[in-house]
Amino acid sequence: MYRFLLTPRWLSLHVVVLLVIPAFVFLGQWQFGRFEERSANSERVTANIEAAPVPLDRIVAAGQRVGEDDRFRRVTVAGTYDPAHALLVRRRPQDGHNGYYVLTPLVTGDGTAVIVNRGWVRAGATADAAPEVPAPPTGQVNVTGRLRTSETEESSGIRNRSGLPAGQVLLINPGEIGKGLPYRLLGGYVELTEQQPKPAAAPEPVPAPDVGAGGGLNLAYGVQWWAFIGIAIGGWILLIRRELAERRAQEPSSASTAQDAPTSGN
Repeated sequence: MYRFLLTPRWLSLHVVVLLVIPAFVFLGQWQFGRFEERSANSERVTANIEAAPVPLDRIVAAGQRVGEDDRFRRVTVAGTYDPAHALLVRRRPQDGHNGYYVLTPLVTGDGTAVIVNRGWVRAGATADAAPEVPAPPTGQVNVTGRLRTSETEESSGIRNRSGLPAGQVLLINPGEIGKGLPYRLLGGYVELTEQQPKPAAAPEPVPAPDVGAGGGLNLAYGVQWWAFIGIAIGGWILLIRRELAERRAQEPSSASTAQDAPTSGN
């Protein structure tokens, strides 16, 4: 009765089912892994944003890199802006408009400084027109902001290139920016949220990061892939039972035909 399962057509179906089941298992596990990773990242970033600001030198020493666990940690740092080495970061849209981030080194003393992203300015009327950039405060400034890691092509998805206008960059990479500066830079930067004294005019603040759903979509995808396993197995069983039912339905008809056939002796 079940010999039809060994026919070429059915053997091909068995192979397909045996291949898709482990594939669905792997895809589900991968999505669940992404869910755990993104949930952990969301929780860490949320905790860093909500934590009370602490002095920058408690988190990372001058010349060292900002760690991934300290991303968006709120910090305070005091120093003097160096507008002579300010930079504009190209291709940074905000609120649906093209524009630039404004980077200004904050010299903290002892031959060290940290890059401060003072905010966003709208692009000029043309691609070659320089944007209007408010000057930073003079004298001693107390800055509060979110600690960020250095940008790379891999982490940002932005492809760096040479030949940009003077004073402009594509990536906020203190390791590269610091090569032309007379002081050491922190291996990361601070995204300004407030400063004292407050200037009369300033770039628009950079919005806080969108923490998102913490990987909820990945969880849904993981459940979906594993549900496909049940669908594949259920469909395979259903096809077998249907084929078996059809073959059983044909048996009485075949038997009746054999009985009604004339015998050779009459």
